[in-house]
Amino acid sequence: MTPVTEAAATPAAGTSRTGGDWLSLVARQRELSLVAIMVVLGGLVSITASQFLTPSNLSQVAVLASVIAVAAIGEALVVITRNVDLSVEATIGLVAYCVARVLELHALDTPAAIALGLGLGLLLGMINGIIVTLFKVPAIVATLGTLSVFRGLDYLIAGSHQVPLAGLPPGFTDPARADVLGLPVFVIVVLVIVVIGSVILRSTRFGRQLYAVGSNPEAAAILGIPSRFVVFAAFSMCGLLAGVAGVMWVMEFGTINGTSATGVVLAVVAAVVVGGVNIFGGSGTLAGAALGALFLGFIANALILVGLSQFWLQAIYGLVILVAVSADAIILRRLKRATVRRGVR
Repeated sequence: MTPVTEAAATPAAGTSRTGGDWLSLVARQRELSLVAIMVVLGGLVSITASQFLTPSNLSQVAVLASVIAVAAIGEALVVITRNVDLSVEATIGLVAYCVARVLELHALDTPAAIALGLGLGLLLGMINGIIVTLFKVPAIVATLGTLSVFRGLDYLIAGSHQVPLAGLPPGFTDPARADVLGLPVFVIVVLVIVVIGSVILRSTRFGRQLYAVGSNPEAAAILGIPSRFVVFAAFSMCGLLAGVAGVMWVMEFGTINGTSATGVVLAVVAAVVVGGVNIFGGSGTLAGAALGALFLGFIANALILVGLSQFWLQAIYGLVILVAVSADAIILRRLKRATVRRGVR
């Protein structure tokens, strides 16, 4: 959260909440708002499709959303620094194909193949970080370029080949359908990543630096915060988590080719912004990004059950991004005005 938001979020003792206070409260409770909306959505959709709220359907939605959630958590780290990574879908696709291919060829065993996927994701994230921090290319331009480069590399390696489900080792895809005490393994993976990431952001110096760089880059530089390293680390972790999502993609879908994960970046960015991570940097939570992915998963599943075309998803993702970014911009302006008025008093 930005310093401006923190200041505006604490009303003076004995005073009533102003408009700025209420806007701050809404901004800080985006996660609760998403949960409430999903509950209402579930009730409405279940009227038309009774199977929507069944445990089996909810579990399936959560598993599918988990892949996007992992990538969205990595994207959130980058967005908090006031940047964006548009190459995340190409990283997922390239990692997914490379992991599936080495397993099909029996070139590596399962643990080594997973390690390869994570290492490749980290490497691609570091490449993005170097381009943005060392060569000072705007992130949106740099990652738009690497999106094409990584995807082109995926096409070059894969060609027309497709790794079938039968080409994977027995049991490799089991985690996508397994559960522990009724909770899907993929959901547990997301929860572990959210908990670890949240502890880092809230309780470490690096976490505070991450928010500081996104909130006010000039002030961060004056304070001696190594902004370039922080941004580089954010891109690197985004790539690493995209690598995790790539491995999960193989486990979930089994059949992999050079076009895997095409178009996923829109869902990832939408999950981040609808989850309350400010596109202008400096505020947001990893839990919010994960909830945003679950929210979009609920919408996608609801469209299927009520018989609407999946082509509506693209329009919905775009609308969600526009609404969330516009709301964040309005809230930020109101909070700044409220802070200025308090300063005048």
